[in-house]
Amino acid sequence: MKLHGYFRSSASYRVRIALNLKGLSAEHLSHHLRKGEQRAPDYLAINPQGFVPTLQGEGGAILTQSLAIVEWLNEAHPTPPLLPTDPMSRALVRAFAQVVACDIHPVQNLKVLARLRELGLSEEKVTEWAAWANREGLIACEKLIANEAGPFCFGDAPTIADLCLVPQLANARRFGVDVAAFPRLLKAEAAAKALKAFADAAPERQSDAE
Repeated sequence: MKLHGYFRSSASYRVRIALNLKGLSAEHLSHHLRKGEQRAPDYLAINPQGFVPTLQGEGGAILTQSLAIVEWLNEAHPTPPLLPTDPMSRALVRAFAQVVACDIHPVQNLKVLARLRELGLSEEKVTEWAAWANREGLIACEKLIANEAGPFCFGDAPTIADLCLVPQLANARRFGVDVAAFPRLLKAEAAAKALKAFADAAPERQSDAE
C-alpha cells in the first residue's frame, strides 16, 4: 500500500494511527501542503480534490477521505476492531468522529485559512478563527464523552473516535487553545498516546517533519 499524506495533516495522522494499530505497513509519500504539491497534475489524477490522505491499496484501488479509509482498513483487517460490536455504540463512536472530521477540522484547515487571508483578514484574525473553531467543537466533544468511563473515548480500547481526537487536540494546541478546559478529552488522549501505534504516527516522528 501507498499512503499519500503530509506530516502535519491531521487527516493523514488518523490514517497513520489506523495502519499502526492494524500492524500494516505502507509506503509514505509526502505532498507538501504549504508548497501546493497536492495540486500537482499527477496527484490530482489520483485524488481530484487535491487533499491528503489518499491510500493506494492492494491491487491498486484508490481510496480518499480519511474516515472512509479508516473504515475500509477496519473492515478489511478486523483485528483489532476500531468500532464497538453493538449498533448503538458504533453510532455513538461514529458521531463523535464526525464532529471532529466533518465539523471542526474542515473549517480550520489550510485551505480555509488561506481563503480567509485572501479575503483580507490579518494573521491574528485567521488564528483567532482557527482557535474558535477548535474550541467550539472540543466543547461539544467533551460533553459527548463526559459519562464514558474510558480511559479512551469509548471504553478500554481505542476506536475511530480516538483516531480523530488526538490529531485534533494537536491542532488546537497549535492555534493556542487552552486544552486544560477539556479534562475528559485529555484523559482519552493520554491513554492513546501511551500506545506505540499513536506515538509512532505523531507528526514529529514522520520522515517529512520540519
